[in-house]
Amino acid sequence: MVHVLAVSDEVDDALCVDLRPVRTAQLIVACGDLPFDYLGYLMNALDVPLVFVAGNHDPDLSGYRTSRAGLPLRAGFPQRPPWPDGAVSAELRIVDVAGLRVAGLGGCRRYRDGPNQYTDRQQARRARSLIRRAGLSKIRDGRGIDVLLTHAPPRGVGDGDDPPHQGFTALNGLVARLQPALMLHGHVRPAEATSPDRRLGRTVVRNVTGHHLLDIEPGARIQHFAAGSRDAS
Repeated sequence: MVHVLAVSDEVDDALCVDLRPVRTAQLIVACGDLPFDYLGYLMNALDVPLVFVAGNHDPDLSGYRTSRAGLPLRAGFPQRPPWPDGAVSAELRIVDVAGLRVAGLGGCRRYRDGPNQYTDRQQARRARSLIRRAGLSKIRDGRGIDVLLTHAPPRGVGDGDDPPHQGFTALNGLVARLQPALMLHGHVRPAEATSPDRRLGRTVVRNVTGHHLLDIEPGARIQHFAAGSRDAS
């Protein structure tokens, strides 16, 4: 079982004062639109890995890669990424970390000029690329995806009615193909509900705006813990 701190969109001032409620976290996953200095604080104070995808209020993170020598590059030139040292971008990638396999696809629907915004067709093309990479990983070792990180929700699954907060139809297809145990997103203010979870097929979908503490068993179903408190399920 892996204890995971999931965060998105809203800085939790309480965590800046006292990390004891999330001290058991073994991994941090971030779904976008959070200051990188806040993410760096969480990662360094808890001394655990951090994996993230970009939101529409984040800087343009496209084009970064790591050379064979481990040097960060952009457009072929050495350039230090804007995210905290040691953090890992899961954007269009499959990341194995803390015993979990994580896939990432950030961004939201294009509604104005700015980075990390896509039409549904563009996101569908990006989703197909991620599916190919997930397939190669599964061929290599037989393991599927435990967690899918996105910024926006799937269409019709906890999304909004206004154009900026409508979900991507492409994400519905992505979930159907990858069949992760858990999909985490932010971008939309969570609706008041008895349970924070929705379902898309066999996948549990959770909006992690703010912070949520989760127990995730690699390759299995999950037990959910609501933000700041354990919710027996």
